[in-house]
Amino acid sequence: MSAAAAGPGAERAPGPQRVNAVVAVLAVGGIVVALMQTLIIPLVPELPALLHASASDATWAITATLLAGAVATPVVGRLGDMYGKRRMLLVSIVVLVTGSVVGALSDSLAPMIVGRALQGLAVGVIPLGISIMRDELPPERLPAATALMSASLGVGAALGLPAAALIAQHADWHVLFWTSAGLGLMVGVLVLALVPESAVRGGGRFDVVGAVGLSAGLFCLLLAISKGADWGWGSGTTLGLFAAAVLVLLAWGRWELRTGQPLVDLRTSARRQVLFTNAASAVFGFAMFATSLVVPQLLQMPRGTGYGLGQSVLTAGLCLGPGGLVMMATAPLSARVSKARGPKVTLMLGAVVVALGYALGIVLMAAVWELIVVTCVISAGVGLAYGAMPALIMSAVPVSETAAANSLNSLMRSIGTSVSSAVAGVILAHMTTAYGTVALPSENGFRVILATGSAAALIALGFASFLPGRDRAPTKQPAAGAPSSARTA
Repeated sequence: MSAAAAGPGAERAPGPQRVNAVVAVLAVGGIVVALMQTLIIPLVPELPALLHASASDATWAITATLLAGAVATPVVGRLGDMYGKRRMLLVSIVVLVTGSVVGALSDSLAPMIVGRALQGLAVGVIPLGISIMRDELPPERLPAATALMSASLGVGAALGLPAAALIAQHADWHVLFWTSAGLGLMVGVLVLALVPESAVRGGGRFDVVGAVGLSAGLFCLLLAISKGADWGWGSGTTLGLFAAAVLVLLAWGRWELRTGQPLVDLRTSARRQVLFTNAASAVFGFAMFATSLVVPQLLQMPRGTGYGLGQSVLTAGLCLGPGGLVMMATAPLSARVSKARGPKVTLMLGAVVVALGYALGIVLMAAVWELIVVTCVISAGVGLAYGAMPALIMSAVPVSETAAANSLNSLMRSIGTSVSSAVAGVILAHMTTAYGTVALPSENGFRVILATGSAAALIALGFASFLPGRDRAPTKQPAAGAPSSARTA
């Protein structure tokens, strides 16, 4: 409870150059962390041979990152509110660098899983960065800055694939991890030099039981989603994990409602604005990831199928790059629309653009340039929507809970992407066409995924329509004289 009554940034009154530096460093940090999500995708076909493991076991190098990120995000957000957001940001970056070094030194599966899990633990950098911006930036700069930081998740994922493919094609695969370690180290030095520590602290006691309960519930849920296709959706293991997730999360929710200092304030999360923003975020996570699954596969599918474009992994990655740049360019537009019409309108506009982009993709699949256009339209919609989400969350929660609330919002997006991957895998596994002696995903299978992405965006539009009307701009401090840790029901 150390926030000054005059607001966290009042004493420093940072000038424009300082503000620009803080925004740039945090945005670059978000992009670097997002790169970890696509870092090893170009290596997936070769992972079993590289790590001396079976194809099924090798997928743990991807699953470990997903699980670790989901578990870490809400915990790191709460610790940031309690003990300092910059401090936890630096801890996350140190963990990322450590994981990258472990990966770079790995030649077998076990250390690679450890390294990838450590990289996943750093995903909390993005919600922490948004929360630091709320504490440190002047109100007029906040909407554009948080829009850019929020979009960095998609930007990094889109730019990471071509960069990783380029490195993997021209250098030893270990260079991927040394590069990520170097980028993480650079970000850490810049944070130390340019990003101030906020005076806003929530105080209180860390909810260990809540952290363990949420981690266990998310672990069971996401493990079942990510490995269900391998184990069988009707297998005892998969169904048992889903059942355990439901029971653990119900028990966790009961605990959070009864404890005095919860990890996640469910009463705040149940507010109409927070609840429907998080629901829309989960569906947007689903919609955003669908294009990352369809476009690269279509580009690399053999031309002999009649619909594949026969491109290399590098070319497929480069075709996703423009989408990342469009997402970055759309972030300022998202802030301007939110300022003029409110973030609810921006979120709804983003959903419409994404839905149109996927609908366009159903008919534009025959050429490389067509898929680039589709990717850019979808990315523009995601950029608009992602830019509006922090504004909606921050205007509905106390300043002392900013990091925890943004972390929960990021977690909902991650759950959406996990479900998207599982659903797309089921569709492509059941809608196949014969190509020589192998079965490949059919053209109609890809169209079904695109149609599903469009439908998901329309569902997000429905959730957004239930949000309250135009909201006030996010505030930088609690009301004068109010304790920084106060929560309202």
